[in-house]
Amino acid sequence: MGHAPRPSVTGVDSHAHVFEPGLSLVADRRYSPDYPASVDSYLAHLDRAGLSHGVLIQPSFLGTDNSFMLDSLRAHPQRLRGVAVVDPDVTDSTLDELDAAGVVGIRLNLVGKSPMGYAGAQWRQLFKRVAARRWQIEIQRHIEDLSDVMGVVLPSGAEVVIDHFGLPAGMPAEPRNGHRAFLERLASGQVWVKLSAAYRSDLTLEQAGQWLEGMLRAGLPEERLLWGSDWPHTRHESQQSYQGQWQLLEGLIVDPSLRRRVLIDNPREVFRL
Repeated sequence: MGHAPRPSVTGVDSHAHVFEPGLSLVADRRYSPDYPASVDSYLAHLDRAGLSHGVLIQPSFLGTDNSFMLDSLRAHPQRLRGVAVVDPDVTDSTLDELDAAGVVGIRLNLVGKSPMGYAGAQWRQLFKRVAARRWQIEIQRHIEDLSDVMGVVLPSGAEVVIDHFGLPAGMPAEPRNGHRAFLERLASGQVWVKLSAAYRSDLTLEQAGQWLEGMLRAGLPEERLLWGSDWPHTRHESQQSYQGQWQLLEGLIVDPSLRRRVLIDNPREVFRL
């Protein structure tokens, strides 16, 4: 029996999570969801938005047990890709299994953690192993020291995807050292930025637009921009919606050709669609 043909790429949501009650949660979690975020509900959002593909990101509260996400990827291999969380001593056979399921990268969610824990030899070796697979390394970290983390990861040669605008924490009247250091990393040719979850930095549409302009002026190519819904907006469920995140994209990227790059051309490359 032949494989089903891949759907043409009409748009990609590069950041969403799936989970359900009853899953084993890590002890040091910052959040404990008490509701389901099913893959069927997520696909329904994609359909309503006219998007063909989505990228599932392993949520921090599930740690390195990627099994629920992998089940979703295997159920919908034509439409979904994944970004996993792994330990630095993960075996090559496990990485092979993740790859076969549709995983295209690993995530470093460093919010609330010491970034220097990821600077050791074992982590650096993992980053090189990831780069050899042509996977991405996704980083979530507040901007104050995000550049320091990038400085550890970039020498591996891997593509680096920055979550949520880089979490710039509002727009100060004068850029702080962390903002400037981050901007200096953007012309490296390895960095992608997700225009997602502006609400996690309390950015208005105007502020998000100013920050986007600043990143482009700093040398981030338009070909390195991505968009993500951040569904189901964990810890912000009552204030945010999928439609609201889509409307922010429409307000932020008004040029149709640029929006096509952000939604289709750019993610098709980095997520191997």
